[in-house]
Amino acid sequence: MTEWQSTVTPTALARLLRAAHLPEPVGHRPAYRTLAGQVRTLVSEGRLPVGARLPAERELAQALSLSRTTVAAAYETLRAEGYLRSRRGSGSWTTLPDGSRPPSDALHPVPPDERETVLDLGVAALPAPQPYLGEAAAQAIEQLPAYAAGHGHFPTGVPVLREAIAQRYTERRLPTTPDQILVTTGAMGALHLARHALVGRGGRVAVEAPSYAHTLQSLRRGGARLVAVPHAWPGGPGELPRWDLPEWQRVLRGAAPRAAFVIPDFQNPTGALIDEGQRRELLAAARAAGTTVVVDETIAELGWGVRPEELPRPTAALDRAAQVITVGSASKTLWGGLRIGWLRANPSLVRQLATDRVYTDVGTPVLDQLIAAALLTEHFAEVRAHQHQRLRSSAEALAAALRAQLPHWHFAFPPGGLCLWIATDGLSGTALAQAGDRIGVRIAAGSRFGVDGAFENYLRIPLTVPAPAAPAAVTRLATAAALAATGRWPTTDEHPPLAV
Repeated sequence: MTEWQSTVTPTALARLLRAAHLPEPVGHRPAYRTLAGQVRTLVSEGRLPVGARLPAERELAQALSLSRTTVAAAYETLRAEGYLRSRRGSGSWTTLPDGSRPPSDALHPVPPDERETVLDLGVAALPAPQPYLGEAAAQAIEQLPAYAAGHGHFPTGVPVLREAIAQRYTERRLPTTPDQILVTTGAMGALHLARHALVGRGGRVAVEAPSYAHTLQSLRRGGARLVAVPHAWPGGPGELPRWDLPEWQRVLRGAAPRAAFVIPDFQNPTGALIDEGQRRELLAAARAAGTTVVVDETIAELGWGVRPEELPRPTAALDRAAQVITVGSASKTLWGGLRIGWLRANPSLVRQLATDRVYTDVGTPVLDQLIAAALLTEHFAEVRAHQHQRLRSSAEALAAALRAQLPHWHFAFPPGGLCLWIATDGLSGTALAQAGDRIGVRIAAGSRFGVDGAFENYLRIPLTVPAPAAPAAVTRLATAAALAATGRWPTTDEHPPLAV
């Protein structure tokens, strides 16, 4: 737990309990057990932050029109279950039981020699778009001799690629010049540079909850102290979330984080698309707090379920103070094998970061940059349409199969992005992943996308399964769910791997 704690007011907690669409009391269940169960659900699903200070018993009793004895008994139940800690004179704060922390290891892609037997529902990355990749590679090889005479180091990126990226931002209604672009080795390279420049070891960083697992882990390993800001779910898990702006304002004022990392465009993992009004309000709150906003736009081009004219402008286009740093990538739209990312910022910061990176990777491979430039300038519209169609078909097929085979699970159908965020009706995502390992399906448990082990009863399903294979993929997922619910793991002979 960090030295800064979010304090949940009695009114705010009452509002969360009313708006969270939690199960109603069953039969004659005591009121204190119902209240404890509702708070436990809010904490385990990340809607109430881990480490949040709860109201005093008397104050919460008044807000909920309950007796103080009922609230005291609920708090005692939560303490016994490991969801609450208390200290005399310091109050009570939310926590998670021992063993609920998220796995620290990365979810690696399935090795090529296992792809015939293991279904990968962990990695959200699309295959290369053919024949466009081959054509772009051939064009890049023709251009390569012009670059081969020199040392090949381009700390800010090859000029032709910087120009192509700047042009794409301008087309998206964010006028940009090449000197505002720094090409990096993947988006994670850009995030690393931004984190290193903004946040020293031990510095606070505000993050969405849930958020992209690799970003959270990268920030942790860099020594940042994460302050989770839960999304607001006004319609429950069957609807897309919004930013909880009052909570963002409290965190930015109270914790004064050096940076805030957000994914407003088809957020990974929820698929949420944040409107311009909310983006403006967050930027205003960050400006008042002196917080730099780092916007992850790696999925911004994947709006396969929304018309282009309905898309919000890039967040940096709404930034009057020029304090937004934008991170982009070719990996999600073009191909994951192209390790091309970039960072958009003011030219002076770009120059500073280009100097800093010399001590890590010097520059990004020239041939990869030339391939990415060719795809962006010559083939981008066709590639994007190809990927949109693939993702849309996969999303529709997976959604239909999930509703047919796992009707008790809930998810919102997103307007774009690479994944579905699924509430598993109380089933442990970690147990699902363990069961999946036994029957040949790789599953990303929801706790990977939270801070301190939240979202245990969720999982993320990437839209990378071809539409014809979706029913068989969900059948295997349903098998894993049945095993996780019983806790009875099969032997390999009892449950051989299924081919999809």
